[in-house]
Order: sequence, then structure tokens, then C-alpha cells
Amino acid sequence: MAITVFIADDQAMVRQGFGALLAAQADISVIGDADNGASAVTEVTRLLPDVVLMDVRMPQMNGLDAARAILGAGLPHPVRILMLTTFDIDDYVYEALTVGASGFMLKDAPAEELIRGVRVVAAGEALLAPSVTRRLIADVTSRRGTPRVEPSSLRVLTPREREVLELIAKGMSNTEIAQSLFVAEQTVKTHVGKVLGKLGLRDRAQAVVLAYESGVVTPG
Repeated sequence: MAITVFIADDQAMVRQGFGALLAAQADISVIGDADNGASAVTEVTRLLPDVVLMDVRMPQMNGLDAARAILGAGLPHPVRILMLTTFDIDDYVYEALTVGASGFMLKDAPAEELIRGVRVVAAGEALLAPSVTRRLIADVTSRRGTPRVEPSSLRVLTPREREVLELIAKGMSNTEIAQSLFVAEQTVKTHVGKVLGKLGLRDRAQAVVLAYESGVVTPG
């Protein structure tokens, strides 16, 4: 089945350009768009797309508030949000990751990266652009100085699960983690699932945020 996508951006050229690019893919279908956050929330909760491309800054309701509203609506179908931004170091995008966005992408990223990003997010797989995302998280957490999450909250993890969390936070894919730990990739997938479940996280993006905010991984 085709991956359904919704595009929320206040620039018509962005909506049209991204829409045409994605619609040209055999496995992707663009089912709607909106030019402001409020409309995006209304339409996304009605259409239930697999992936929402959400601009960070929009009128009426910004992308962060729209993402929070969508992800907190208890929808019957999992909707994953990919934030679009002009700047890769942005506190606003960081907050979007903390509320449950699956990742973010620069608006000027190459077309193939956007297409791959939609597919990766739809599959619930590895964090997008891990090096950029880690830099964003490291930058914000280093400026805040002190951890915002109590390290004790990680006691529910086994030593191996904590190790997997650390490697996720370093931007490793399941394949790379498997190679690092000398285990099967399916074993890593099981560990990742347990880490997310025990910590109440939606996906790897939130796992990276938590790892930095609890001090499991430190900037630099």
C-alpha cells in the first residue's frame, strides 16, 4: 500500500514542489495539504495520513503546537511527523522532537533525502539525519547545562538495553549497533523495542533526546 503524506507549510511553492516530487513516487500518495497549523490539525485528524511534513513556523498555529495537538489526539492510526525547517540548529525543532515528532529535515535537502525521509519515518525506522539531529540536541543540552531528566528514570533498563540506548543516541542504525555488539540485527530490534516501551517513548528521536537530557550521553 502507498505511504500517505500530508504537507503543512505556509509557502505555496513548498507545498506544490514537495507534493509533486512525492506524488511522482510509486509508493507515496499525497492526500492533502494546509497553509497553517490550525488547518493542518483539522485535516490530519480527519485524513489520518501516515506521515505529515510539518513546517516549523506557520500562521494561526505554529508547527510545534500543531504537532503536539496531533500526537496528543489519541488517533486510531499512527501518524508520524517530520518537521521541516530552514535552520538545522533550532531550539524550536528540539522541542518538537521532545513532544514526539519523528525527526526533522532541512527544506533545502536534496530531493532523494526527502523521499527517503518520508519512507524511513513511515516505517518507524532509524532517526533521520542522525549527525544533524545529534548536533542539534547536543547544542541545546550543552547550553542548558544541567540534565532535565532524572537518571534514575533509566533504572528500568537492563545493562544491555542501556548500552543500546547509548548507541542509538550516537546515531547508530540497527545494523551498526548489531555489528558493534556482535549480535544479530533482529536481537537489536528487540532491544530497541524494549527500550522504547519501558521508557514510554514513541520512537528513536525521543530516545536520543532522553539520552542527552538524562546525561547518558553528554555533548561532545
